[in-house]
Amino acid sequence: MLKLLREVLKVGEATHPYPFAPLPVAPGFRGRPQHAPEACIACAACAAACPSNALALTNDLVRGTRTWSLLYARCIFCGRCEEVCPTGAITLTQEFELAVMNKADLVAQADYRLAACRVCGRYFAPAKEIGYTLALLQQNGLPGDQLEARRALLETCPECRRGRNAAHIAGLVEARQPEVA
Repeated sequence: MLKLLREVLKVGEATHPYPFAPLPVAPGFRGRPQHAPEACIACAACAAACPSNALALTNDLVRGTRTWSLLYARCIFCGRCEEVCPTGAITLTQEFELAVMNKADLVAQADYRLAACRVCGRYFAPAKEIGYTLALLQQNGLPGDQLEARRALLETCPECRRGRNAAHIAGLVEARQPEVA
């Protein structure tokens, strides 16, 4: 017994002091996703890429809001959301301890304002997403008059845009019809 005790004292501590001290993690460790609401444009790319359906975006067309939510209990820390985010609003941290006393603490949410259609007034897309698209067009050198034309298109809902395009195409077809005498 003394021989074993002497050997243990010679070897020293063989385990980590976790949970009393933080556990060191490897570089590139994929932990809990962190969402930056101010950088997010609510485009839903992250929700489309999430294999575990931990991310969801729901529209409230009455209030004109889109709610972004992340259910940490479903997250598998794969990092797909971080890869597809165009603005870098989602980053993976090195935090992996998600034990909570209240299940509501396992949900992260953010609300975003939806833009109303110029023609019919219905809510249809996040205002930040439209602004982001216009900023990219301007950054890539689109002239001011063309930028305003694109703004008109981006601020029109898909239904109104389809109707306008159908009317435009019908006018073109009608103009090409030969006069029958």
